[in-house]
Amino acid sequence: MSTDRKTIFMVDDDVTILTIGKNVIAKFYDVFTMNSGARMMKMLEEIVPDLILLDVEMPGDNGYDLIKILKEEKKTQDIPVIFLTAKNDGESELKGLSLGANDYIIKPFSPPLLLKRLEVHLLVESQKKEIIEYKNKLQQLADTK
Repeated sequence: MSTDRKTIFMVDDDVTILTIGKNVIAKFYDVFTMNSGARMMKMLEEIVPDLILLDVEMPGDNGYDLIKILKEEKKTQDIPVIFLTAKNDGESELKGLSLGANDYIIKPFSPPLLLKRLEVHLLVESQKKEIIEYKNKLQQLADTK
């Protein structure tokens, strides 16, 4: 895993999932746990995470509502979102991915698989940013000629 610690938001109304998730993830990443979408939206005013783990079924705004908001806002539209949910039917998974989620993990989750998926998605995001920077530098060079 990368030496610079990435920041992950974990949003779930189940304190057990938040505790287990944080215990697993905190060894490698900076983790902020929130028990509601409202708290996540408030925290986004101060911190933009590298990735969000988001439950689908929560009181108030559910994960589907929240991802729609995230994808509409310029500041948050590029943050990878992984649904971490007990909804284990294909229709729910397809809906989550269609709304812009990068992945869909069923609870209970396997800690090693969760860590590997986080690593893979964070690597992909890092590589996308590098490609964009490289493209911009090439464009600048082309514009000066």
